[in-house]
Amino acid sequence: MAKLDKNFLWGGALAANQFEGGYDQGGKGLSVHDVMTAGKHGKAREITETIEDDKFYPNHDGIDFYNRYKEDIALFGEMRLKCLRTSIAWTRIFPNGDETEPNEEGLQFYDNIIDELLKYNIEPVLTLSHFEMPLHLAREYGGFRNRKVVDYFVRFAETVFNRYKDKVKYWMTFNEINNQMDTSNPIFLWTNSGVTLAEDEDPEEVLYQVAHNELIASALAVSKGKEINPDFIIGNMISHVPIYPYSCNPNDIMEAEIANRLRFFFPDVQVRGYYPGYALKMFEKNGYDIKWQEGDDEILKNGTVEYIAFSYYMSTVVKHDEVTSVEDNVVNGGLPNSVKNPYIKESQWGWAIDPVGLRYTLNVLYNRYQLPLFIVENGFGTTDEFKEDGTIDDQERIDYLREHIKASIQAVDEDGVDLMGYTPWGIIDIVSFTTGEMKKRYGLIHVDRDNEGNGTLKRTKKNSFYWFNNVIKTNGEEL
Repeated sequence: MAKLDKNFLWGGALAANQFEGGYDQGGKGLSVHDVMTAGKHGKAREITETIEDDKFYPNHDGIDFYNRYKEDIALFGEMRLKCLRTSIAWTRIFPNGDETEPNEEGLQFYDNIIDELLKYNIEPVLTLSHFEMPLHLAREYGGFRNRKVVDYFVRFAETVFNRYKDKVKYWMTFNEINNQMDTSNPIFLWTNSGVTLAEDEDPEEVLYQVAHNELIASALAVSKGKEINPDFIIGNMISHVPIYPYSCNPNDIMEAEIANRLRFFFPDVQVRGYYPGYALKMFEKNGYDIKWQEGDDEILKNGTVEYIAFSYYMSTVVKHDEVTSVEDNVVNGGLPNSVKNPYIKESQWGWAIDPVGLRYTLNVLYNRYQLPLFIVENGFGTTDEFKEDGTIDDQERIDYLREHIKASIQAVDEDGVDLMGYTPWGIIDIVSFTTGEMKKRYGLIHVDRDNEGNGTLKRTKKNSFYWFNNVIKTNGEEL
Protein backbone atom coordinates (compact mmCIF):
# COMPACT_ATOMS: atom_id res chain seq x y z
CA MET A 1 0.00 0.00 0.00
CA ALA A 2 1.35 3.37 -1.01
CA LYS A 3 2.30 5.61 1.85
CA LEU A 4 1.22 8.75 -0.02
CA ASP A 5 -2.12 9.27 -1.74
CA LYS A 6 -2.02 8.76 -5.50
CA ASN A 7 -3.14 12.39 -5.91
CA PHE A 8 -0.32 13.75 -3.73
CA LEU A 9 0.74 17.11 -5.17
CA TRP A 10 4.43 16.82 -6.02
CA GLY A 11 5.53 20.13 -7.48
CA GLY A 12 7.72 23.17 -7.32
CA ALA A 13 7.41 26.61 -5.76
CA LEU A 14 8.19 30.08 -7.12
CA ALA A 15 7.20 33.73 -6.62
CA ALA A 16 6.34 36.11 -9.45
CA ASN A 17 8.64 38.87 -8.18
CA GLN A 18 11.67 36.55 -8.05
CA PHE A 19 11.47 34.84 -11.44
CA GLU A 20 9.08 36.53 -13.86
CA GLY A 21 11.07 39.62 -14.78
CA GLY A 22 9.35 41.83 -17.36
CA TYR A 23 8.85 44.45 -14.67
CA ASP A 24 7.94 47.11 -17.26
CA GLN A 25 6.20 44.85 -19.79
CA GLY A 26 2.55 44.11 -20.39
CA GLY A 27 1.30 47.19 -18.57
CA LYS A 28 2.74 46.06 -15.22
CA GLY A 29 3.10 48.69 -12.50
CA LEU A 30 5.88 48.94 -9.93
CA SER A 31 5.70 46.74 -6.84
CA VAL A 32 7.41 47.07 -3.47
CA HIS A 33 10.06 44.65 -4.72
CA ASP A 34 10.87 46.76 -7.77
CA VAL A 35 12.60 49.38 -5.60
CA MET A 36 14.79 46.89 -3.72
CA THR A 37 18.45 46.86 -4.73
CA ALA A 38 20.78 43.88 -4.71
CA GLY A 39 22.44 43.05 -1.42
CA LYS A 40 24.58 40.15 -0.32
CA HIS A 41 25.19 37.93 2.68
CA GLY A 42 25.74 40.33 5.57
CA LYS A 43 24.62 43.39 3.57
CA ALA A 44 20.94 44.29 3.56
CA ARG A 45 19.06 45.22 0.39
CA GLU A 46 18.26 48.93 0.10
CA ILE A 47 14.69 50.16 -0.41
CA THR A 48 14.91 53.26 -2.62
CA GLU A 49 12.26 55.93 -3.03
CA THR A 50 12.22 55.50 -6.81
CA ILE A 51 14.23 53.51 -9.34
CA GLU A 52 17.71 55.03 -9.44
CA ASP A 53 19.84 54.71 -12.58
CA ASP A 54 23.07 53.90 -10.76
CA LYS A 55 21.65 51.00 -8.71
CA PHE A 56 20.96 47.38 -9.64
CA TYR A 57 17.48 45.95 -9.10
CA PRO A 58 17.72 42.18 -9.72
CA ASN A 59 13.98 41.53 -9.60
CA HIS A 60 13.40 43.70 -12.68
CA ASP A 61 14.63 40.90 -14.93
CA GLY A 62 14.42 37.89 -12.61
CA ILE A 63 15.16 34.93 -14.88
CA ASP A 64 12.94 36.34 -17.68
CA PHE A 65 10.19 33.77 -17.24
CA TYR A 66 7.85 36.42 -18.67
CA ASN A 67 9.36 35.82 -22.12
CA ARG A 68 10.48 32.21 -21.63
CA TYR A 69 7.53 30.61 -19.85
CA LYS A 70 6.87 27.99 -22.54
CA GLU A 71 10.44 26.71 -22.31
CA ASP A 72 10.35 26.61 -18.51
CA ILE A 73 6.94 24.97 -18.23
CA ALA A 74 8.06 22.32 -20.73
CA LEU A 75 10.93 21.54 -18.36
CA PHE A 76 8.49 21.34 -15.44
CA GLY A 77 6.42 18.92 -17.48
CA GLU A 78 9.50 16.83 -18.25
CA MET A 79 10.24 16.71 -14.52
CA ARG A 80 6.71 15.27 -14.05
CA LEU A 81 5.53 18.06 -11.73
CA LYS A 82 1.91 17.58 -10.70
CA CYS A 83 1.55 21.17 -9.56
CA LEU A 84 3.31 24.53 -9.66
CA ARG A 85 2.89 26.82 -6.70
CA THR A 86 3.43 30.42 -7.82
CA SER A 87 1.86 33.85 -7.44
CA ILE A 88 -0.05 36.39 -9.45
CA ALA A 89 1.80 39.71 -9.55
CA TRP A 90 -0.79 42.16 -8.20
CA THR A 91 0.69 44.97 -10.31
CA ARG A 92 0.13 43.08 -13.56
CA ILE A 93 -3.60 43.14 -12.81
CA PHE A 94 -3.92 46.54 -11.10
CA PRO A 95 -0.70 48.50 -11.88
CA ASN A 96 -1.24 51.07 -9.12
CA GLY A 97 -3.56 48.97 -7.00
CA ASP A 98 -6.42 51.46 -6.73
CA GLU A 99 -7.78 51.33 -10.29
CA THR A 100 -11.40 50.33 -10.82
CA GLU A 101 -10.70 48.31 -13.97
CA PRO A 102 -8.01 45.62 -14.35
CA ASN A 103 -5.25 45.48 -16.93
CA GLU A 104 -6.41 42.98 -19.55
CA GLU A 105 -2.89 42.30 -20.79
CA GLY A 106 -1.88 41.15 -17.32
CA LEU A 107 -4.93 38.93 -16.97
CA GLN A 108 -4.21 37.37 -20.35
CA PHE A 109 -0.61 36.67 -19.36
CA TYR A 110 -1.79 34.47 -16.50
CA ASP A 111 -4.38 32.84 -18.76
CA ASN A 112 -1.46 31.87 -20.98
CA ILE A 113 0.58 30.57 -18.03
CA ILE A 114 -2.30 28.55 -16.59
CA ASP A 115 -3.21 27.09 -19.99
CA GLU A 116 0.40 26.09 -20.58
CA LEU A 117 0.58 24.40 -17.18
CA LEU A 118 -2.65 22.53 -17.77
CA LYS A 119 -1.33 21.35 -21.15
CA TYR A 120 1.27 19.37 -19.18
CA ASN A 121 -1.29 18.29 -16.53
CA ILE A 122 0.35 20.59 -13.98
CA GLU A 123 -2.14 21.91 -11.44
CA PRO A 124 -1.71 25.66 -10.79
CA VAL A 125 -1.56 26.54 -7.07
CA LEU A 126 -1.80 30.32 -6.87
CA THR A 127 -0.85 32.76 -4.14
CA LEU A 128 -2.68 36.09 -4.28
CA SER A 129 0.00 38.16 -2.54
CA HIS A 130 3.63 37.03 -2.44
CA PHE A 131 5.48 40.24 -1.46
CA GLU A 132 4.16 42.03 -4.58
CA MET A 133 2.04 44.90 -3.28
CA PRO A 134 1.74 47.82 -5.73
CA LEU A 135 4.31 50.49 -4.83
CA HIS A 136 1.61 53.15 -5.18
CA LEU A 137 -0.42 51.58 -2.37
CA ALA A 138 2.66 51.49 -0.15
CA ARG A 139 3.76 55.07 -0.84
CA GLU A 140 0.40 56.85 -1.09
CA TYR A 141 -1.71 54.86 1.37
CA GLY A 142 0.86 53.45 3.81
CA GLY A 143 0.22 49.88 2.73
CA PHE A 144 -1.88 47.73 5.03
CA ARG A 145 -1.77 50.40 7.71
CA ASN A 146 -4.67 51.83 5.75
CA ARG A 147 -8.03 50.07 5.80
CA LYS A 148 -8.69 51.23 2.23
CA VAL A 149 -6.00 48.84 1.03
CA VAL A 150 -8.14 45.95 2.30
CA ASP A 151 -10.79 46.92 -0.24
CA TYR A 152 -8.22 47.15 -3.03
CA PHE A 153 -6.86 43.71 -2.18
CA VAL A 154 -10.34 42.19 -2.16
CA ARG A 155 -11.06 43.77 -5.55
CA PHE A 156 -7.88 42.21 -6.90
CA ALA A 157 -8.77 38.82 -5.39
CA GLU A 158 -12.31 38.93 -6.75
CA THR A 159 -11.01 39.84 -10.21
CA VAL A 160 -8.64 36.90 -10.49
CA PHE A 161 -11.06 34.48 -8.79
CA ASN A 162 -13.65 35.31 -11.43
CA ARG A 163 -11.18 35.20 -14.30
CA TYR A 164 -9.67 31.81 -13.46
CA LYS A 165 -12.59 30.17 -11.63
CA ASP A 166 -12.81 27.31 -14.13
CA LYS A 167 -9.04 26.69 -14.36
CA VAL A 168 -7.61 26.99 -10.85
CA LYS A 169 -8.67 24.99 -7.81
CA TYR A 170 -6.02 25.72 -5.15
CA TRP A 171 -5.41 29.21 -3.76
CA MET A 172 -3.52 30.90 -0.92
CA THR A 173 -4.15 34.44 0.33
CA PHE A 174 -0.86 35.86 1.70
CA ASN A 175 2.58 34.29 1.47
CA GLU A 176 4.41 33.84 4.79
CA ILE A 177 1.99 36.27 6.38
CA ASN A 178 3.70 35.83 9.76
CA ASN A 179 7.32 36.55 8.84
CA GLN A 180 6.66 40.25 9.52
CA MET A 181 6.49 39.32 13.22
CA ASP A 182 10.25 39.96 13.13
CA THR A 183 10.04 43.74 13.44
CA SER A 184 13.81 44.04 13.85
CA ASN A 185 14.20 43.67 10.08
CA PRO A 186 12.36 46.42 8.10
CA ILE A 187 12.39 44.34 4.91
CA PHE A 188 9.59 42.13 6.24
CA LEU A 189 7.01 44.83 7.00
CA TRP A 190 7.87 46.43 3.65
CA THR A 191 7.54 43.31 1.51
CA ASN A 192 4.61 41.76 3.37
CA SER A 193 2.52 44.86 3.87
CA GLY A 194 4.06 47.92 2.19
CA VAL A 195 4.78 49.51 5.57
CA THR A 196 7.67 51.67 6.74
CA LEU A 197 8.14 52.79 10.34
CA ALA A 198 8.74 56.24 11.79
CA GLU A 199 11.48 56.53 14.40
CA ASP A 200 9.06 57.27 17.24
CA GLU A 201 6.67 54.40 16.50
CA ASP A 202 6.34 51.18 18.46
CA PRO A 203 7.05 48.54 15.76
CA GLU A 204 5.01 45.90 17.54
CA GLU A 205 1.88 48.05 17.83
CA VAL A 206 2.14 49.00 14.15
CA LEU A 207 2.61 45.33 13.26
CA TYR A 208 -0.57 44.24 15.03
CA GLN A 209 -2.66 46.98 13.40
CA VAL A 210 -1.27 45.98 10.02
CA ALA A 211 -1.87 42.32 10.92
CA HIS A 212 -5.50 42.99 11.76
CA ASN A 213 -6.14 44.65 8.42
CA GLU A 214 -4.36 41.84 6.58
CA LEU A 215 -6.31 39.18 8.47
CA ILE A 216 -9.53 40.95 7.51
CA ALA A 217 -8.37 41.10 3.88
CA SER A 218 -7.57 37.38 3.91
CA ALA A 219 -10.92 36.44 5.45
CA LEU A 220 -12.87 38.60 2.99
CA ALA A 221 -10.96 37.05 0.08
CA VAL A 222 -11.73 33.52 1.32
CA SER A 223 -15.44 34.34 1.63
CA LYS A 224 -15.53 35.97 -1.80
CA GLY A 225 -13.67 33.07 -3.40
CA LYS A 226 -16.04 30.46 -1.99
CA GLU A 227 -18.96 32.56 -3.20
CA ILE A 228 -17.53 32.68 -6.73
CA ASN A 229 -16.70 28.97 -6.83
CA PRO A 230 -17.65 26.74 -3.87
CA ASP A 231 -15.16 24.15 -5.15
CA PHE A 232 -12.19 26.45 -4.60
CA ILE A 233 -9.81 25.16 -1.92
CA ILE A 234 -8.36 28.25 -0.23
CA GLY A 235 -5.62 28.18 2.39
CA ASN A 236 -3.25 30.47 4.20
CA MET A 237 0.54 30.34 4.00
CA ILE A 238 2.88 30.74 6.95
CA SER A 239 6.58 30.57 7.59
CA HIS A 240 7.31 27.97 10.24
CA VAL A 241 10.63 27.80 12.02
CA PRO A 242 9.95 25.60 15.05
CA ILE A 243 11.41 26.93 18.28
CA TYR A 244 12.98 24.36 20.61
CA PRO A 245 13.85 24.95 24.26
CA TYR A 246 17.60 24.72 24.84
CA SER A 247 17.15 22.34 27.76
CA CYS A 248 14.58 20.79 30.07
CA ASN A 249 15.03 23.75 32.42
CA PRO A 250 11.42 24.88 32.96
CA ASN A 251 12.48 28.44 32.15
CA ASP A 252 13.74 27.32 28.73
CA ILE A 253 10.52 25.35 28.15
CA MET A 254 8.40 28.41 28.95
CA GLU A 255 10.63 30.65 26.86
CA ALA A 256 10.01 28.43 23.84
CA GLU A 257 6.27 28.29 24.54
CA ILE A 258 6.03 32.10 24.57
CA ALA A 259 8.32 32.54 21.56
CA ASN A 260 6.23 30.12 19.50
CA ARG A 261 3.34 32.57 19.68
CA LEU A 262 5.22 34.46 16.97
CA ARG A 263 4.67 31.41 14.77
CA PHE A 264 1.05 30.74 15.70
CA PHE A 265 -0.67 34.13 15.95
CA PHE A 266 -1.67 34.44 12.28
CA PRO A 267 -2.77 30.82 11.74
CA ASP A 268 -4.60 30.83 15.08
CA VAL A 269 -6.83 33.60 13.71
CA GLN A 270 -7.04 32.35 10.12
CA VAL A 271 -8.02 28.82 11.17
CA ARG A 272 -10.19 29.52 14.23
CA GLY A 273 -11.74 32.82 13.18
CA TYR A 274 -10.99 34.75 16.37
CA TYR A 275 -8.08 36.23 18.28
CA PRO A 276 -6.26 33.97 20.79
CA GLY A 277 -6.28 34.91 24.45
CA TYR A 278 -2.51 35.46 24.62
CA ALA A 279 -2.76 38.18 21.94
CA LEU A 280 -5.68 39.99 23.58
CA LYS A 281 -3.89 39.93 26.93
CA MET A 282 -0.73 41.31 25.34
CA PHE A 283 -2.69 44.17 23.69
CA GLU A 284 -4.22 45.00 27.08
CA LYS A 285 -0.94 44.91 29.02
CA ASN A 286 0.91 47.02 26.45
CA GLY A 287 -1.91 49.50 25.94
CA TYR A 288 -2.13 48.80 22.19
CA ASP A 289 -5.09 50.45 20.47
CA ILE A 290 -5.89 48.13 17.56
CA LYS A 291 -8.60 49.70 15.40
CA TRP A 292 -11.51 47.36 14.70
CA GLN A 293 -14.58 48.10 12.64
CA GLU A 294 -18.09 46.90 13.29
CA GLY A 295 -18.53 43.48 11.75
CA ASP A 296 -14.86 42.47 11.90
CA ASP A 297 -15.60 39.59 14.26
CA GLU A 298 -18.07 38.12 11.77
CA ILE A 299 -15.66 38.63 8.87
CA LEU A 300 -12.93 36.65 10.65
CA LYS A 301 -15.39 33.95 11.69
CA ASN A 302 -16.78 33.51 8.18
CA GLY A 303 -13.48 33.62 6.31
CA THR A 304 -11.46 30.79 7.84
CA VAL A 305 -9.06 28.82 5.66
CA GLU A 306 -9.41 25.20 4.52
CA TYR A 307 -5.78 24.12 4.63
CA ILE A 308 -2.46 25.35 5.98
CA ALA A 309 0.42 25.84 3.57
CA PHE A 310 3.80 26.53 5.08
CA SER A 311 7.49 26.97 4.40
CA TYR A 312 10.06 24.99 6.33
CA TYR A 313 13.80 25.51 6.02
CA MET A 314 15.24 25.23 9.51
CA SER A 315 14.60 25.10 13.24
CA THR A 316 15.89 27.32 16.00
CA VAL A 317 16.63 27.09 19.72
CA VAL A 318 16.00 29.57 22.55
CA LYS A 319 17.71 29.81 25.93
CA HIS A 320 15.96 31.91 28.54
CA ASP A 321 19.11 33.69 29.82
CA GLU A 322 20.90 34.19 26.48
CA VAL A 323 21.33 37.41 24.46
CA THR A 324 22.58 37.08 20.88
CA SER A 325 23.68 39.55 18.24
CA VAL A 326 21.47 40.90 15.45
CA GLU A 327 23.47 38.90 12.89
CA ASP A 328 22.83 35.65 14.72
CA ASN A 329 19.15 36.51 15.08
CA VAL A 330 18.72 36.56 11.32
CA VAL A 331 20.19 33.09 10.99
CA ASN A 332 18.23 31.69 13.91
CA GLY A 333 14.78 33.01 13.14
CA GLY A 334 14.92 36.58 14.37
CA LEU A 335 14.89 35.83 18.10
CA PRO A 336 16.94 37.78 20.65
CA ASN A 337 17.90 34.68 22.66
CA SER A 338 18.61 32.09 19.96
CA VAL A 339 21.52 29.73 20.34
CA LYS A 340 23.05 27.14 18.03
CA ASN A 341 21.76 23.61 18.21
CA PRO A 342 24.74 21.34 18.98
CA TYR A 343 22.98 18.27 17.55
CA ILE A 344 22.55 19.35 13.93
CA LYS A 345 24.64 20.70 11.04
CA GLU A 346 24.27 24.00 9.21
CA SER A 347 24.39 25.08 5.57
CA GLN A 348 27.14 27.40 4.31
CA TRP A 349 24.71 30.27 4.97
CA GLY A 350 24.36 29.19 8.60
CA TRP A 351 20.86 27.72 8.26
CA ALA A 352 20.17 24.73 10.51
CA ILE A 353 19.63 21.46 8.59
CA ASP A 354 16.98 19.62 10.56
CA PRO A 355 14.77 17.10 8.70
CA VAL A 356 13.32 15.77 11.96
CA GLY A 357 12.16 19.33 12.60
CA LEU A 358 9.91 19.06 9.55
CA ARG A 359 8.24 15.93 10.92
CA TYR A 360 7.90 17.70 14.26
CA THR A 361 6.37 20.75 12.54
CA LEU A 362 3.87 18.60 10.63
CA ASN A 363 2.79 16.99 13.89
CA VAL A 364 2.53 20.28 15.77
CA LEU A 365 0.50 22.02 13.07
CA TYR A 366 -1.79 19.08 12.40
CA ASN A 367 -2.47 18.38 16.06
CA ARG A 368 -3.11 22.08 16.74
CA TYR A 369 -5.42 22.77 13.79
CA GLN A 370 -6.68 19.44 12.39
CA LEU A 371 -6.58 20.77 8.82
CA PRO A 372 -4.79 19.36 5.77
CA LEU A 373 -1.21 20.61 5.47
CA PHE A 374 0.79 21.54 2.37
CA ILE A 375 4.58 21.94 2.37
CA VAL A 376 4.90 24.68 -0.24
CA GLU A 377 8.50 25.73 0.43
CA ASN A 378 11.45 23.59 1.46
CA GLY A 379 14.85 23.70 -0.12
CA PHE A 380 18.59 23.95 0.13
CA GLY A 381 20.37 27.13 -0.89
CA THR A 382 23.96 26.62 -1.98
CA THR A 383 26.39 27.38 -4.79
CA ASP A 384 26.53 25.20 -7.90
CA GLU A 385 29.54 24.25 -10.00
CA PHE A 386 29.66 22.76 -13.48
CA LYS A 387 31.76 19.65 -13.99
CA GLU A 388 34.02 19.28 -17.03
CA ASP A 389 31.30 17.35 -18.86
CA GLY A 390 28.84 20.22 -18.43
CA THR A 391 26.73 18.60 -15.71
CA ILE A 392 25.93 19.87 -12.21
CA ASP A 393 26.30 17.28 -9.47
CA ASP A 394 24.27 18.84 -6.63
CA GLN A 395 24.31 15.79 -4.37
CA GLU A 396 24.14 17.98 -1.25
CA ARG A 397 20.80 19.34 -2.43
CA ILE A 398 19.52 15.84 -3.23
CA ASP A 399 20.52 14.65 0.25
CA TYR A 400 18.72 17.59 1.87
CA LEU A 401 15.51 17.05 -0.09
CA ARG A 402 15.60 13.27 0.39
CA GLU A 403 15.83 13.50 4.17
CA HIS A 404 13.04 16.07 4.37
CA ILE A 405 10.78 13.99 2.12
CA LYS A 406 11.50 10.94 4.29
CA ALA A 407 10.47 12.93 7.36
CA SER A 408 7.27 14.04 5.62
CA ILE A 409 6.36 10.49 4.67
CA GLN A 410 6.97 9.39 8.27
CA ALA A 411 4.55 12.08 9.45
CA VAL A 412 1.91 10.67 7.11
CA ASP A 413 2.61 6.97 7.54
CA GLU A 414 3.42 6.82 11.25
CA ASP A 415 1.79 9.91 12.75
CA GLY A 416 -1.43 10.17 10.72
CA VAL A 417 -0.83 13.67 9.38
CA ASP A 418 -3.02 14.73 6.44
CA LEU A 419 -0.47 16.08 3.92
CA MET A 420 -1.61 17.40 0.53
CA GLY A 421 1.68 17.92 -1.24
CA TYR A 422 5.33 18.93 -1.33
CA THR A 423 6.77 21.67 -3.54
CA PRO A 424 10.50 22.39 -3.16
CA TRP A 425 11.35 26.08 -3.15
CA GLY A 426 12.93 27.57 -6.24
CA ILE A 427 12.32 24.61 -8.53
CA ILE A 428 14.37 26.65 -11.02
CA ASP A 429 17.10 29.10 -9.93
CA ILE A 430 15.67 32.51 -9.05
CA VAL A 431 16.65 35.80 -7.39
CA SER A 432 17.08 35.41 -3.63
CA PHE A 433 14.42 37.18 -1.55
CA THR A 434 16.66 38.23 1.32
CA THR A 435 19.77 39.33 -0.59
CA GLY A 436 18.78 39.63 -4.26
CA GLU A 437 21.67 37.32 -5.16
CA MET A 438 21.71 34.50 -7.69
CA LYS A 439 24.68 32.56 -6.29
CA LYS A 440 22.60 31.14 -3.44
CA ARG A 441 20.75 28.65 -5.61
CA TYR A 442 17.81 26.43 -4.71
CA GLY A 443 16.75 25.25 -8.16
CA LEU A 444 16.77 21.83 -9.74
CA ILE A 445 17.29 23.71 -13.00
CA HIS A 446 20.32 25.99 -13.32
CA VAL A 447 19.93 29.46 -14.86
CA ASP A 448 23.01 31.18 -16.28
CA ARG A 449 22.83 34.49 -14.44
CA ASP A 450 25.17 35.96 -11.81
CA ASN A 451 24.80 38.41 -8.93
CA GLU A 452 25.43 41.39 -11.23
CA GLY A 453 22.76 40.32 -13.72
CA ASN A 454 25.18 38.94 -16.32
CA GLY A 455 24.70 35.66 -18.18
CA THR A 456 22.90 34.03 -21.08
CA LEU A 457 19.92 32.81 -18.98
CA LYS A 458 20.47 29.34 -20.44
CA ARG A 459 18.64 26.60 -18.54
CA THR A 460 20.56 23.44 -17.52
CA LYS A 461 19.14 20.41 -15.71
CA LYS A 462 21.01 19.56 -12.51
CA ASN A 463 21.36 16.00 -11.25
CA SER A 464 18.60 16.79 -8.77
CA PHE A 465 16.24 17.31 -11.74
CA TYR A 466 16.52 13.66 -12.72
CA TRP A 467 16.39 12.48 -9.11
CA PHE A 468 13.17 14.40 -8.36
CA ASN A 469 11.65 13.17 -11.61
CA ASN A 470 12.00 9.62 -10.31
CA VAL A 471 10.71 10.55 -6.86
CA ILE A 472 7.52 11.83 -8.45
CA LYS A 473 7.30 8.87 -10.84
CA THR A 474 7.39 6.45 -7.88
CA ASN A 475 5.22 8.66 -5.63
CA GLY A 476 8.02 8.85 -3.08
CA GLU A 477 8.67 5.10 -2.99
CA GLU A 478 12.17 5.54 -4.43
CA LEU A 479 14.24 8.23 -2.74
